[in-house]
Amino acid sequence: MPDPKLPVDEGVAMSAQSSASQPATTVIDSPALAPQPAHLWLHRSSVFLFVLISAVAGVLLVILPWTPEWTDNYLLLSYPSLRTLISTGFFRGLCSGLGLLDIWIGFWEALHYHEHQ
Repeated sequence: MPDPKLPVDEGVAMSAQSSASQPATTVIDSPALAPQPAHLWLHRSSVFLFVLISAVAGVLLVILPWTPEWTDNYLLLSYPSLRTLISTGFFRGLCSGLGLLDIWIGFWEALHYHEHQ
């Protein structure tokens, strides 16, 4: 706020000087703003792990519902109604469809990967 004791012209000049002394906040493309090599490798490895986990989980969801281990496991022995639901073709197909979707998301991420430079 300008000093009320100063005349109007001097207050305007003072505010103009104070705003000129403050650094500009505009973003300029410079090498200092480029990603560091450690950040770049961390990003690459996180994308690789995402694709790997998506592919493995997807393959498991596609194959596992159609094996005997899907219904003949220790966790489902005490829940016969849940075992009946899980052994239906609709539920197995739903899990396989989610697996295919998971594989597609992983490979889509791998194909559309780009590095910010």
